[in-house]
This record gives sequence, C-alpha cells and structure tokens, in this order.
Amino acid sequence: MNRKISLGLAISLIAIASAVTFIFTSFFSLQSFNEKVVDVNEKSQKYSALQTLDSYVRENYYGDIDEDALTDGILKGYVDGLDDDYSRYLTAEEYRIESSEDAGELVGIGLTLTEDESGYIRVVEIMSDSPAANSDLVPGDIITCVDGNDVLVEGFEESIDAMSGQVGTEITITVRRDGIDTDMVFTRTSMELTTVTGEMINGNIGYIQITGFKKNTSEQFISVLEELNSAGAEAFIFDLRDNGGGLVSSLEECVDPLLPEGVIATAEYKDGHSETLVYSDASELDVPMVVLVNENTASAAELFSASLRDFDKAVLVGVQTYGKGVMQVTTELEDGGAIVLTVAEYKTTESECYDGVGLTPDYIVEDDEDDESDPQYDKALEVAQQLISES
Repeated sequence: MNRKISLGLAISLIAIASAVTFIFTSFFSLQSFNEKVVDVNEKSQKYSALQTLDSYVRENYYGDIDEDALTDGILKGYVDGLDDDYSRYLTAEEYRIESSEDAGELVGIGLTLTEDESGYIRVVEIMSDSPAANSDLVPGDIITCVDGNDVLVEGFEESIDAMSGQVGTEITITVRRDGIDTDMVFTRTSMELTTVTGEMINGNIGYIQITGFKKNTSEQFISVLEELNSAGAEAFIFDLRDNGGGLVSSLEECVDPLLPEGVIATAEYKDGHSETLVYSDASELDVPMVVLVNENTASAAELFSASLRDFDKAVLVGVQTYGKGVMQVTTELEDGGAIVLTVAEYKTTESECYDGVGLTPDYIVEDDEDDESDPQYDKALEVAQQLISES
C-alpha cells in the first residue's frame, strides 16, 4: 500500500535536511577557516618578529648596512631554517657560477687548487688550453693574493670564489715561489670541463672514470664508451669514486646504452605521486661491468651504480657510498638568485631508496691512503677478468 505524507511534513523534512547539511558544512568550513587563521597568525608573528629585529638593528647598529647583502642573508637564513642538507638559496652571482658549472663550463684561468698548510692557496694542476697553461705557473706554486687581497685576510674559500668571474675580465694573482712574490695578470675565459676519461687496460678491459654528471658529461661518456667498445673491450670498469653526482638528465643519457628497455628509476613526491626519472631504450650493452665506489660516491653517481647492479648489469667494488637519495630542483627567482629545493626521493624500480644508508658494495675493499697502490682498482680489475672468463 502506498503511503503518502502531507505537504507540511515534506517541507519540515526538507528543512531539517537543509539544516543538518548547513551545520556540517559550517563546521568543516569553520574548521578550515580556523586552520587558515592560525597559519596566517603564525606567519604574521614570524614577520612581525623580523620587522622588530630589523627596526632595532637599524636604530642601533654602529656600522653601515649593505641592503643587498642583508636581503641575501635573510633569504639564505630562511632556507637554512628548513634544516635540510641539500636545500639552499643562491645569490645571483652564485646562481650564475653554478649554472655555468652544471653546463660543464668553467670560467676562470684553469687551475686546480687546494689549501696549503700555510693557509694560502696551492696550485695542484693546470688545465691544458687555459690561460694559466700559457704562463710561468707550475704545480706547487703558492697564491698569496687575489686582486691585491691577502688570502689569509679574505679567507681561503672567499679567495677561491674571487678567482671566478665574467669571461673577458682580468685578474691579478700574487704567486710565491722560493720566497719570492710575483704578480701575474690573466684574462678569464670559459673552458669546457672534462668529466669523463677512459683507456684500455690489459688489452681487453675498458676503464672509464666519471668525476661528475654535467650537461656535457653524457656526450663525453658515449664518445669514450664507443671508442673503447670499438677497440675490443670485453668488459668495462666504471670508476665513480669521489663523484658527488650532478644532473639526473645527464645520468639518464649515460646509463641508457648500458641497460635494458624500460623504467629504471622513479621520483616519489610529497603528495604521493611518482614520476619516471630514468628510462632506457631497447639498445643494451651486453658485457660484464664493474663499478668502483667509495664514501664520496653520492646522489646521481649512486643512482648510476644502483641502476647497473639492480638490473644485473654490474657488481660494485669499494666501500659504502654516501647515501643521498633525494632530488633537488633549482628555480630562478625574481631577484636573479635561485632556490635549490629538495622535492622528492628517488630509487630504482628494483630496490628501496638508499637515502641516509648508501650502497653496500658486492666486494668491500678499503682504500689504503698510506700506500701508493690502489687495492680497490686492483680488485675491480680482478673481478672484471673473472667475469670475462665466466661469460
């Protein structure tokens, strides 16, 4: 039997339903509003504290304030407050230098430098085809001043930074040799960084060293790989010791000719979504491979090593790697600077992320720093020969 309700009751039910809906909607809207208000209030308190500090400093600070340096300091402090080892703010000049380095270019006079025990700068190596190569500079020379500024006064890192600059500009360095100081004037130029070198060992093993992953690294790597492969390499040793990483896009182009077709590595973001980070096409090099690693093998260099091992292409020799499995993106800001921000963690599709852990080699071999020999290299060579005999 059909039961009918009165018009009045129907209106009453609709009103009750509307009221309930309004109450729930209002509750969640109010909750969301309160959360936003709290967030706004917290931000307001932070900026108010900064404004109070700024007012106090401007009223009482004895020295002069460099507004540009102050702004850079505030922005650097904000990013430092994230307490992340890899996120950082770059000033416009720092961003320019880093962009040049990422491209595989070096602006300067072509010197590899280190800190001397005296606190000054010691010349370790001179790049060929560089301004310094055409001078009287030799490895072992001590640089005491850069553009008239004493290195001990300015600081080692600051003096090194001062040696870079714009292409075509002049720099004067004071060189000390046998107790005699001599001023040398150079014109800065742009030089291509060589991050990949290789050679044949024992006539049948290709040895390739990769010192970093720059924009031009993949081109250098493929050139050396093809050269050694054509020369009859029956196995390859990839030396990634002291390789701190670099551009993942460059890494992808390096591992592509070595690995089978498919997704090799992914990036996992904060919101839970993932993206393909490294993909390999169908071409694949089918020879035994060994990767040399140490405690300074990090980031993209670890991903290179993990990718080859996880897809059964290589074994690792050396010691536990650094353990950096998080990815940064660099975004240019309106002031000409940039922020380098950690946005995701990455891993191969075959294993867990190694961030904070590192990769454990298949053959653990410590490096004897007091010995001129290289036991890690020797073990890699031994393993490569064994893999050739077994293949």
